[in-house]
Amino acid sequence: MAKKRCLLWDWTNTNSCPEQMEKVNFNGPMHSVSNWNAWTPPELKGRASFRPMVHDAGKLSGNDWAMIQGTQNGIIHFFNEPERNGISTQQAADAWNNQLLPLRNQGNKLVSPSCASDETGHAWIADFMSKIASNPPDYLGVHYYGTDGNAAIEYIQNIHNLYPDQPIIVSEIASTARDLSSVVGFTVQVANWMDGTDYVFEYGFFGCMKHLADDFVSPAAQLMNPDGSFTDLMYKLMYDQRMHN
Repeated sequence: MAKKRCLLWDWTNTNSCPEQMEKVNFNGPMHSVSNWNAWTPPELKGRASFRPMVHDAGKLSGNDWAMIQGTQNGIIHFFNEPERNGISTQQAADAWNNQLLPLRNQGNKLVSPSCASDETGHAWIADFMSKIASNPPDYLGVHYYGTDGNAAIEYIQNIHNLYPDQPIIVSEIASTARDLSSVVGFTVQVANWMDGTDYVFEYGFFGCMKHLADDFVSPAAQLMNPDGSFTDLMYKLMYDQRMHN
């Protein structure tokens, strides 16, 4: 079994429905958890690996940074769509060299910033990677949203061709189609491909939360219902490998 699936557990769940974590199956393909924060959801109770994130520049100091500094033998994500959050590649490279690299001394591995799959995101990550070429990341972070599974696969393949030395972590991916059959088709196709692709280390489908993050994401792709219960798609991701329509 390829244990590559990361549960994107929205931080709001910790306050609104922490008991649902008890129902997550971590004995199948799902093996890690991220909540876009430095703090571990207390309801996880050590049942799976947690992936802390330095979400933005504000998390490079204070309590969040103290928690990141306390991470040992982990996989640490660095910056979430920085090109959309006003973070320059130079600012990111400086933080990478001065603050992130020393974390490797505690057995940690580092994920590059994860940019959106548009031209601005491409340009940002290319410039960042050139600036840190002497100390590259252990993994390349990737986001992808769209409706065409073939296009998603081609995008990840193209990213790998650009940065062949870094295994890929697809830290966010989902279909943006509004009909469930299309969403399931996309999820099944892309998950099966990623499970069978050596250079994809890990991936997380967006997202497990009661309410839509914004109008861009699809209600049909939600992994949690408004009452906190899991959707059929969540159960497929927790239990099915290979996945089937």
